Amino acid sequence: MVGTVLWLHDAPGTVRAGPPEGDEHPMRKVTKQVAFDGGWDEERRRKMAGLFDSMAADWTASHDSVERRASITDALTRGDVRDGRVVELGSGSGMGTQQLAERFADVVALDLSLQMLLHAPASAGARVQGDSSTLPLRTASADTLVLVNMLLFPAEIARVLTQNGQLVWVNTGAERTPIHLMPEEVIEALPGTWAARAGRAGTGLWCVASRVT
Repeated sequence: MVGTVLWLHDAPGTVRAGPPEGDEHPMRKVTKQVAFDGGWDEERRRKMAGLFDSMAADWTASHDSVERRASITDALTRGDVRDGRVVELGSGSGMGTQQLAERFADVVALDLSLQMLLHAPASAGARVQGDSSTLPLRTASADTLVLVNMLLFPAEIARVLTQNGQLVWVNTGAERTPIHLMPEEVIEALPGTWAARAGRAGTGLWCVASRVT
């Protein structure tokens, strides 16, 4: 709802590649609708699950890169993400989850797509199939929620995080990411008051938001 975003300087080696995707991109429209207008229903859930199921076999090979991983690493480091129970929403085939598991002891990967979870390596934490609009998690049960190129469900984020919890938002392609919100938009969409750090690294951008009230 309200808050502040402190932008840090770009990390060394940051790449700002090409013009941003326009707001007319189909997935960009969905991202804005879900974050601000509650644009999620059973039909959209089925379509999303089917879409990502169909791409699961080739997802890691076509999307993983050192530059993409750099934005996640930078968020965890310069965003000062604390230890605790970490849940990645929209974990996909586990590329980001592996980075989390190397850093934190208690990591859970959650995704709508069963096929994505089945293609995730065993080292990528515990895996749970679930819908992030109705998370199968208790209220105030996660210290950190990590969303990498993932739709934002503000009410569930606020419900599941502990009072001092942190939200890590990463777009590995920055403004070229189809599922994209700027850090200021993330803060605007969340209920309550938040304070965030934001930065750029590799090909991406990130923010780490902490609840103030």
